[in-house]
Amino acid sequence: MKLKDLLGAKAGKFAEIDISAVTCDSRHVAKGCVFVCINGATVDGHKFAKGAADNGAAVIICEKDVGLENQIFVEDSRKVFAELSAKWFGNPAEKLKIIGVTGTNGKTSVSYMIKEVLERFGHKVGLVGTIQNMIGDEVLPSKNTTPSAYELQSMFSLMLKSGCDYCVMEVSSHALDQDRVYGITFDVGLFTNLTQDHLDYHVTMDNYLLAKKKLFSQSRVAVMNSDDDYFSQMSEDLKTELVTYSTKNEGCDFVAQNITLRSDGTEFDIVYMGETYAIKTAIGGKFTPYNALCAIACSTLLGFDIEKVVESIEGMTGVKGRAEVVPTGKDFTVIIDYAHTPDGLENILKTFAECERNRLIVLFGCGGDRDRTKRPKMGAIAVSIADYVIVTSDNPRSEDPRKIIDDILEGMRDTAVPFEVIENRVEAIKKAVQIAEKGDIIVLAGKGHETYQILKDGTIHLDEREVIAEALKCIN
Repeated sequence: MKLKDLLGAKAGKFAEIDISAVTCDSRHVAKGCVFVCINGATVDGHKFAKGAADNGAAVIICEKDVGLENQIFVEDSRKVFAELSAKWFGNPAEKLKIIGVTGTNGKTSVSYMIKEVLERFGHKVGLVGTIQNMIGDEVLPSKNTTPSAYELQSMFSLMLKSGCDYCVMEVSSHALDQDRVYGITFDVGLFTNLTQDHLDYHVTMDNYLLAKKKLFSQSRVAVMNSDDDYFSQMSEDLKTELVTYSTKNEGCDFVAQNITLRSDGTEFDIVYMGETYAIKTAIGGKFTPYNALCAIACSTLLGFDIEKVVESIEGMTGVKGRAEVVPTGKDFTVIIDYAHTPDGLENILKTFAECERNRLIVLFGCGGDRDRTKRPKMGAIAVSIADYVIVTSDNPRSEDPRKIIDDILEGMRDTAVPFEVIENRVEAIKKAVQIAEKGDIIVLAGKGHETYQILKDGTIHLDEREVIAEALKCIN
């Protein structure tokens, strides 16, 4: 491929050069490639420009002078890299119908719901998300919620080749801020909610909101949760069609009413265009009506019959690590959930606090090298809702696990709720199972679908389902 086919007029005197590859990673530089210098959060790619040229890069794309004869200046190298990646793979996103889901919580559940609905209507669907990436039924590994621009376009290309006509993707605030999805037009953009998370990166909630909001400047239609505290800011100055959903405001386009919550399911009515549709799901949780409304609104906007969409949602059993009920064969219930933010923890605990039960026991920790301000908040939430609390480690990463726990305990001062600290997560889970009584509900929060734990000296295997099974062997 000629450089002019990738860069157009920006190629200048290098227009006729044959290009062998496109990369922004100096480790992947090959003879004849285009190397794009990106100033990242921790490393500036401009530092590797000379090395890339020495290793055979035909052209260096940069935002500042790197002293090379084959350099091309651009205003924004991130956006240019996204454009180059798309063109390299033949602009595959233009041939797919793409649904983008953003928000702090609910992205994964909503994405899987929509994927299953589309598949029940006979479509082959690609998925890009936190748990895994998928092409139809084929599972691909997932490193980030939203991959790099090049990896994303490569995935779109594979989806097309395998016969997919839809792609449902979680779109993270990092990806939006870093222009990984720049140039992609989303047929529908969905907003679930916004609560504190990733402030280690965004610093302020305003920055976090503005990053999320970028999705809707690239969407043909926006579907938003009007009950969210940030809805007015998210929808302000929107230049695309807006469709809303709610469990409180009857003036919204899609409304859930008469909600009944159970630990093993949810029942409610959906009101749309003056008609009412009863729905009964096998997915528990206070958030289920919101996730279902979001998925149903999206599917209906795509032209699918709402009655059949509702039937599809009713047949679903949930997503791994999202209010997942773990079979125990005992007279108590164990739930695994990905809740790792103050709002996420509050939602999952309130959901099961409202269920018929004996005690509500929660086990949780907080991630290291991430927003420290949410730690005491999560501690305070835990003791304000649960009947017994076990504070443990999550993914401590490079931080001292005990220091993270101490930050959590700051929010639990003067509480009358019994709690204990067990730093080792495996031992903490075993203890939770050992102390369980008839009718107790145990919520293991934070890890969800993850089957590993990130420690200072490396990543270890940790599947909470396996730990629960082992712990069950030790009780009568």
